[in-house]
Amino acid sequence: MAAAAPHVMVLPFPAQGHVTPLMELSHRLVQHGLEVTFVCTEPIYALVIDALRQTTDGAKGVVGGDALDGIRLVSIPDGLADGDDRRDLCKFLDGVSRCIPGYVEELMRKTKVKWLVGDANMGLCFEVAKKLGVRVACVFPASAAGLGTLLRVPQLIEDGFFDDNGVPKRRGAFEVAPNMPPMYTSHMPWSIDGAPEGQQVSFRLVSRNTQATSLAEIIVCNSFLDAETAAFELFPDIVPIGPLYADHELRKPVGQFLPEDTACLEWLDAHPDRSVVYVAFGSFTIFDPRQFRELAEGLELAGRPFLWVVRPDFTSDGLSKDWFDEFQSRVAVNGKGMIVSWCPQQQVRINLSYYADLLSVSVHIF
Repeated sequence: MAAAAPHVMVLPFPAQGHVTPLMELSHRLVQHGLEVTFVCTEPIYALVIDALRQTTDGAKGVVGGDALDGIRLVSIPDGLADGDDRRDLCKFLDGVSRCIPGYVEELMRKTKVKWLVGDANMGLCFEVAKKLGVRVACVFPASAAGLGTLLRVPQLIEDGFFDDNGVPKRRGAFEVAPNMPPMYTSHMPWSIDGAPEGQQVSFRLVSRNTQATSLAEIIVCNSFLDAETAAFELFPDIVPIGPLYADHELRKPVGQFLPEDTACLEWLDAHPDRSVVYVAFGSFTIFDPRQFRELAEGLELAGRPFLWVVRPDFTSDGLSKDWFDEFQSRVAVNGKGMIVSWCPQQQVRINLSYYADLLSVSVHIF
């Protein structure tokens, strides 16, 4: 009798830039014979399933609403009430940090998983896993330099760049090490808009999650050696496993929150090499109407073709629909711009890596 496949739980932070790489990794794990339970918060689960059902190919991978090409999708509450605004990052982060570890512990007891493959930004759940004897693999969904900088935050505080609450004490750039990209004290992951107490909530969560990486038996990131040689030399315990492109290489769905507009790929192919500006702000960022108009007019005045991802909830109330419709029509007619509500970002980036300069204005929480 064949032995049962090893069972792992994959846990992303509930944001698009985290769900996608961990879903891509999950497909690789299934490909190597592992059983994967992929844990989403309830709102994220609903978005992923709805987007799949609106995509012909994606719908084939959904069985009974909870399986995705061999990956079992499971939802847990995120700690917020139905009417709460999940774009309020302070409230959202508070709910996640208070409630999700308990739900993850309950699910681990039920599923009896052997490993937690967890987003570094869900480090609070690493403590739960260790308590239950579940082994931990930590996944940072971005660069080694990004994670390495977070690991150096205690030293940066000691060196006087930040106070104990993460508030910058110096302005400008700093280097974690020679040959690594400069960082800015105002651009750290906890530097979110809003009241100072919100930044402190974020800083405490980032700090605790970063400390929890020490509980992992292995730390991997969605990067590759040639892209960050200096960072991997400085942080040899971080293992590169990227770039992950399951939707391109394996033709698998990767947990998109909205249906993808693939027409932008043909539009992109029609432009000359090194000519296109790509603009995307993730799944959380909200612009007020003034910011939105300034960005739109700036892209138009720049005189270069641009591909701009504008989510349905990308701007707060007050933006004139007539103004935006006229702007969208104008830039489309002269061929200078294409605006989509969501795009197949991995495929866009692959195309851009061959023939376009990439100005990727990406805003990530962590």
